[in-house]
Amino acid sequence: MRTEPVVIVGAGIGGLVAALELAHRGIAVTVLEAAAEPGGKMRRVDTAAGPLDAGPTVFTLRGIFDGLFDAVGESLNEQVTLTRLDILARHAWREGEVLDLHADAARSAEAIGAFAGAAAADGFRRFAADSRRIFGLLDASFMQAPRPSLVGLAAGLGLSGLAIRPFETLWQALGGYFDDPRLRQLFGRYATYCGSSPFQAPATLMLVAHAEQAGVWTIRGGMQQLARVVERLAAARGARFRYGAAVESILMAGGEAAGVRLVGGEEIAADVVVWNGDAGALRRGLAGSAATRAVPPADPGARSLSAVTWGLAATATGFPLTHHTVFFSADYRAEFDAIMAEGRLPDAPTVYLCAQDRAEGEAPPIGPERILCLVNAPPAAETGRPDDEEIARCEAAMMERLRRSGLTLDTASRTVTGPRDFGRLFPGTGGALYGLATHGAMASFRRPGSRTAIPRLVLAGGSVHPGPGVPMAAISGRLAARTVMEDLTSRRVSGRTAMRGGMSTR
Repeated sequence: MRTEPVVIVGAGIGGLVAALELAHRGIAVTVLEAAAEPGGKMRRVDTAAGPLDAGPTVFTLRGIFDGLFDAVGESLNEQVTLTRLDILARHAWREGEVLDLHADAARSAEAIGAFAGAAAADGFRRFAADSRRIFGLLDASFMQAPRPSLVGLAAGLGLSGLAIRPFETLWQALGGYFDDPRLRQLFGRYATYCGSSPFQAPATLMLVAHAEQAGVWTIRGGMQQLARVVERLAAARGARFRYGAAVESILMAGGEAAGVRLVGGEEIAADVVVWNGDAGALRRGLAGSAATRAVPPADPGARSLSAVTWGLAATATGFPLTHHTVFFSADYRAEFDAIMAEGRLPDAPTVYLCAQDRAEGEAPPIGPERILCLVNAPPAAETGRPDDEEIARCEAAMMERLRRSGLTLDTASRTVTGPRDFGRLFPGTGGALYGLATHGAMASFRRPGSRTAIPRLVLAGGSVHPGPGVPMAAISGRLAARTVMEDLTSRRVSGRTAMRGGMSTR
């Protein structure tokens, strides 16, 4: 049986970043991925107009990747082509009600003032300052810390910790800045970036607004291009990648992780195993019964949002789309009550569109363009809901919502992905795309960290600390690499990594 110092399960961005960091340090790494290509949730689908990003579409906090690339002697700017957007997103409500947020906060304040009045513009300035402050307080002390606790965070921040506002909801906090419910909708939507409801998520998530205000970029070739670049840099440093290699179980020896067994029976021994799948898959026994104790059980009701997505090649007319456009429902609370409380698709959904061929200041493409449409959804229920019929009704409601703003989509091809599909793509999630929802003051501290209850089994990915999203998953990969180095160092004997024997399986 072949033995590897490190086996990483999953080529999502967390696993890719861990592989790059470790390979750069001379550690032999093998990455096993069930899919045919890297990226995980940074996936793409084919359309009649070309490949389309069908996962994350917003690239923010580029400093995290600048730091990663610098650490391995590379330059982000030399590896990918980034274009900073002037319009962060366009937002629409009733016919004629349109508001753009800009990379320039002063322009955003001016636009908000024209849209909702001088008091709203002043509220935005206060909101932007407070979100910047919250981000600054939590960046190093929480997001990039290995495993923060509420007690430790409170002790480190002192009285300034009250500014992160963990005990009021985001929706409540927004009422202190904006009387206009449309603006509360706009900024409350940032909770969905963490798979959460603005009516249940803590006001701490205001920091997401600052992450966008600090810059939104597009990547030439799409978001998956970032995954491919990180893979290539890791491979150039000796990391091995195997695709179509699905892991059946984690092997154990003496109560420690000792390798993996692939579907088909092949076994690979390892000194350390990095699990870059969803932590919920471990809890549910999808990596063998012994691995279920790696992380504490979680309330199934705490799962995050899922989504229904439509990957389209379509000709868009009648509304001036930008790269990111949001069409809001008339009743945000009813929308989230349907999803979170009733476990069903909303009758009147908010619709997010990413028009991936739109370049600012240029005319719309001639002919079909690549457009991703997304509505929030509950994770898949044991009953199989939402089923195809419910998704078809939601699609009809979505198209009606777009028509009310004047947008018509003449579709040449479409690929629909719902919660059940996401559950199959990402086992153990039930289609929940962000791990556990960030609901309540303690939610962020309930996510597992990189170190588990099983020695030599390390976690990375959006379901663990510091949370979901491409930048956060990248941080988790760096934290995982740090943990792996600690574990390998502790087993080093005469300059070589100690190898265990006597494996057992489930």
